[in-house]
Amino acid sequence: MAAPAPALDPGNDPSFAELLAQRPQLTRHAHDGLVMEDVPLARIAEVVGTPTWVYSAGTLRRRARALRAALADAGLTATVHFATKANDNLSVLALLGREGLGADVVSEGELRGARAAGIPASAIVFSGVGKSEREIRLALAEGIMQINAESIEEIDMISAIAAGMGRIAPVAIRVNPDVDAKTHAKITTGRSENKFGVAYDDALTLYARMAKLPGIRPIGIATHIGSQITIGMGAYRAAYARLAELVRAIRAQGLPIERVDCGGGLGIAYRDEIAPAPAALAGAIKAELGALGLPVMLEPGRWIAGPAGVLLSRVILQKQGTARRFVVLDAAMNDLLRPAMYDSWHGILPVSPAALVAPLAPADVVGPVCESSDCFTRDRALPDLPPGALVALLDTGAYGATMSSTYNARPLAAEVLVDGARFAVVRDRQSYEALHAGQRVPEWLME
Repeated sequence: MAAPAPALDPGNDPSFAELLAQRPQLTRHAHDGLVMEDVPLARIAEVVGTPTWVYSAGTLRRRARALRAALADAGLTATVHFATKANDNLSVLALLGREGLGADVVSEGELRGARAAGIPASAIVFSGVGKSEREIRLALAEGIMQINAESIEEIDMISAIAAGMGRIAPVAIRVNPDVDAKTHAKITTGRSENKFGVAYDDALTLYARMAKLPGIRPIGIATHIGSQITIGMGAYRAAYARLAELVRAIRAQGLPIERVDCGGGLGIAYRDEIAPAPAALAGAIKAELGALGLPVMLEPGRWIAGPAGVLLSRVILQKQGTARRFVVLDAAMNDLLRPAMYDSWHGILPVSPAALVAPLAPADVVGPVCESSDCFTRDRALPDLPPGALVALLDTGAYGATMSSTYNARPLAAEVLVDGARFAVVRDRQSYEALHAGQRVPEWLME
């Protein structure tokens, strides 16, 4: 079993009031306790059960509009394509599509999901370092907006497939600018040692070669330097400055270029991070790329969806150890993997109105999975949480449900969308029958 994540200094933890103040979709009511928009979370738990992912439609709309407005205010011609790996629920995608966002996909499943949610193929970008022949064929058959190629081998593969299909593939080269975004090692993507993209020094030669290949229309360059970037705009500006140099070099050779894909990665405040505003990112793009006169693209995921979601869970029991209090939830690392995988911090709020104002004491919040790493937090200041008490794990709208699994034969949790005073189950809780569907015992083991 893996060792538990190291404890963070609880003295730096925001209070319940501070957590609520930064999340306007959540309010504290004297009778109903914790409420998302106009729906008490306790009512959702009563109707749907736990654990359950709960998403705020209002937050998704507000953040999508804020990002688009920041780009427009900066005078940029820009499109926004939601990174569906952050949250691929069809209702979330449909809502964001109605807000004018396209999709950034990295698999056939995500492409099919975006199309099923009503996002037009002309607004879909296909990224990823390992697209299969089947996936490339589907992307070309659908007529998507752009394929981001990440190697000369992939460029040759796209050319052969497109020529064989009698199609012209719109391809951008993803460039690795070798910029350190100062984020977690497991979510940085723009360093020279990362697997993503082509080396900056090779990009011009590869772009020129791509322009000569059959079945390909070279349309631009792309980059993505990492996820959960909260250190200001320095890394972005450094990466975009290198892209601007590359654009000028491409033009100097008389090669066509139609747009620049700026990627995503804008971070959010889970704990006490200083999260950059969309206007700051728009300003960085404008400063480094604005003079080129090219349209730009953005592919945010976490910034749009992260704050919109909570994981609603019920306490199974409190266990008093020799020196520690353990609060055991019915949610686990198979539901929310981020704390075990990244040592990430998520705010935890009790749902009961009394618990929100009760005395606090240190507690380790854990799940029932048989792993020592199934620990959401250590030494968190929390009230007494008896069996049956409800808690909400905050900022889980991104990389929550999409990273969940059925480890320990635990069915996938339900998903709910709240919109004002309404809520609907947008993904059923997985049944035990569905959990084992598709498995077969060979006849010879039944004899």
